[in-house]
Amino acid sequence: MRTLWLSLLLSATLATASSQTLAGETRAAQILDRFEHANQWRDHVMIAAHRAGSMQAGKTLYAENSLAAVEGSIAIGAEIVEVDIRRSKDGEFVVMHDSWLDRTTTCKGEVVKYTLAELKRCRLVIEGTGAVTNEPVSTLREMLLTTKDRILINLDNKLEVTDLPGMIAVARDLGMADQVIVKENLWNRQRIDAAKVALAQAGGGFQFMPILADDAVHDAGFAGDVDRAFAPRAIELINWRNGAETLTASGGPLFSTRMRATAVRGDWHLWADTYAIVNKPGGFLAGGRGDELAVAASLPREAWGFWVDRGATIIQTDEPKAAIEWLAANGYRVPYTTDIKQAEPAHTASIN
Repeated sequence: MRTLWLSLLLSATLATASSQTLAGETRAAQILDRFEHANQWRDHVMIAAHRAGSMQAGKTLYAENSLAAVEGSIAIGAEIVEVDIRRSKDGEFVVMHDSWLDRTTTCKGEVVKYTLAELKRCRLVIEGTGAVTNEPVSTLREMLLTTKDRILINLDNKLEVTDLPGMIAVARDLGMADQVIVKENLWNRQRIDAAKVALAQAGGGFQFMPILADDAVHDAGFAGDVDRAFAPRAIELINWRNGAETLTASGGPLFSTRMRATAVRGDWHLWADTYAIVNKPGGFLAGGRGDELAVAASLPREAWGFWVDRGATIIQTDEPKAAIEWLAANGYRVPYTTDIKQAEPAHTASIN
């Protein structure tokens, strides 16, 4: 009897401890668990919002790479926001896709020719409507503070590989290096070795995601080499569409059955890109099966569904809201815990 009571007491204690841990777990921590354990979450497709999720609804909702777009992506349930990093004239990391300010802000000229103080006088513009927002250009630190404990952040380094350690240092100073994903395009052994050197200089504790494109990588064997070199939790795979050819029927050499088997052995996610590229054919990174097909042509099954059928468990998209709604309606989303701790942004900025 005493053994039975001890067993019951231990079970109750463990249950209470588990409940307390879960209740205190941040949203980012739950997302990170799914990111780090791909094989446990093959029935759930994560969404990465491209340029923070600014492009949804025909580029009319938010300015790209804005804090407002991040807030919108968090609100709809995206797991990752992707943002682009450059430097100001005085060496500060800032969030901006283009090397010039003309397209996305009220200012003109090259980013690198503006000091941070000067960039703060620029206002972000919503591309689809031309509306000027109240939001200035953000620093990397401000962007990280906004995402901290709320969503994972994918830093697209528009600088040199040697700038990567400085970016990670900012995240580490904020206690959130583990919530940061950085990436690098790899296509041969030399690139693998160069990336290893740069990552070693950045220290540990963050997520590294290799990018493989099928213009240079033609089979899953190279992905195995990458897996052994870095043990990544996800690999971004690109199926180029160079012209007006018909939609890919197979997903190309990287979305093969062998690649899916390699991903399972390595316990990593297949990450597909469906977002648009300016002045490029629709679905340029997705064999024609991109967001244009899903939204403008109203064929989400032929776009997002196609990549899910080929093993993708992370999709980077310009239309995160539409993608999440379609995936959820078709059984590809597993709800997060209802008592998850919803962290408030650690930084408050004027956004519109």
